Amino acid sequence: MAQAQHGDTVKIQYTGKLDDGSVFDSSDPNAPLAFTIGEGEVIPGVENGVVGMEEGETKTISIPPDEGYGPMRDELTVTVDRDQLPDGVEPEEGMPMQMQLPNGQVIPVRISEVSDGTVKIDANHPLAGKDLIFDVQLVEVEK
Repeated sequence: MAQAQHGDTVKIQYTGKLDDGSVFDSSDPNAPLAFTIGEGEVIPGVENGVVGMEEGETKTISIPPDEGYGPMRDELTVTVDRDQLPDGVEPEEGMPMQMQLPNGQVIPVRISEVSDGTVKIDANHPLAGKDLIFDVQLVEVEK
């Protein structure tokens, strides 16, 4: 059987969970996720965890933040006055929004705190700073 190595295109079935067992993502049972190992198409922890697996093999991969979505970065949060939000927006904790940067780029953000006069906006990935657990089955290896 073929073992997955750097440069191979692989197809996997996966379920991504947090420490508490809650599922944050999973592959479509009818369409495995395909990616080329070493191309950076998936988080490093998944790429590294698949290396050496054989077709049909299953395993659980524990991924620390630095091999997942990175640590929480304080510089990616900003507190703004509520009146700086678009008209008609009633902010709620966890609410997704978009923010335009000075260079014109639009990025996804979410509201992480709401107080009487201010709102804290967070541009960190929602899974930043979290340990991740992936149950993976290697379906196919293309050399």
